[in-house]
Amino acid sequence: MIHLNLDKGDAGPLRILCVGCHSDDIEIGCGGTILRLTERHSGCVFHWVVLSATGIRQSEAQGAADLFTGTTGLRKTLLKSFPDGYMPFFGAEVKAVFEELKQSVSPDLIFTHNRKDAHQDHRLAGEMTWNTFRDHLILEYEIPKYDGDLGQPGVFVPLQQEICQKKVRYIMDSFQSQHEKRWFQPDTFLSLMRLRGMECNSPSGYAEAFYCRKLVL
Repeated sequence: MIHLNLDKGDAGPLRILCVGCHSDDIEIGCGGTILRLTERHSGCVFHWVVLSATGIRQSEAQGAADLFTGTTGLRKTLLKSFPDGYMPFFGAEVKAVFEELKQSVSPDLIFTHNRKDAHQDHRLAGEMTWNTFRDHLILEYEIPKYDGDLGQPGVFVPLQQEICQKKVRYIMDSFQSQHEKRWFQPDTFLSLMRLRGMECNSPSGYAEAFYCRKLVL
């Protein structure tokens, strides 16, 4: 199978926009891929956006961004305080955030929520991403949850087992406030990556998966 290559050569650093509704979404959905990108593309520029990061979750989001992007590149972090679960009722204000992003960044790659996610906040973020960035490479990540909305993604990023272990360790260390949730366990995150690794015949057996609705070759 032919592999896509994100190497820009002499065209400058890889600019990556990461959009998450809640303070652990980016890390759960695409944390392994981010760690792989930072290893393979020195000097990545990240624009890290979390729409609902309040109270202790704000400091957790900041700390996790530091861990996942490391010191090899640059990062601009935007942490907003929309109420968890109510974002569709603040649609105009959320849209304004995306419009401001459009004026400040033209990313090479965007990670965002799946537009068919069962969580209402996630769906809104996915829709706003596509509505705002209409000529960009957008990969929609998946978040395991009680609702059981996992589907059939078509883009896979094979990951070394060491990266998967690092991703899970960073998540568990960063988001102490979420440990009381039954599903927030290392086995949950590793199991999903193992399943996606099987589906794409990853040499390590592990991968993250994404939905890509438009791709120009």
